[in-house]
Amino acid sequence: MGLDQYATARKGEPQQDTEGYTYYEDTMELAYWRKHPNLQGWMEELWYEKGCPNDGGDGFNCVDLELTLEDLDSLEESLDDEALPETAGFFFGGNADDHYAEADREFIVAARAAIKQGYTVVYSSWW
Repeated sequence: MGLDQYATARKGEPQQDTEGYTYYEDTMELAYWRKHPNLQGWMEELWYEKGCPNDGGDGFNCVDLELTLEDLDSLEESLDDEALPETAGFFFGGNADDHYAEADREFIVAARAAIKQGYTVVYSSWW
């Protein structure tokens, strides 16, 4: 068990399969992180700033958080300033900022490109 984090790009209207699961016609994975707690904390703070959209009642767990170009700029600034918030959780692991430094920046580049191609970029996690 642990914190699993995903960033995906989606295009089109949501569809439902015969079992009731939601999917999109055009989806691509942009990034995957395993136990990057400070990124989780940054995304949770953003979620609160946006009014806790898609809250299923479990707090910031299994929530789809849409990221805009402005959000990506803000994330990049936080990375530049080494200002991701110190975040802890039972399943989160230790500080992984250095381990994921390059992957975080690669994600930002890929996410910006996806948005410019008409995709919606979404961050999600579960623990």
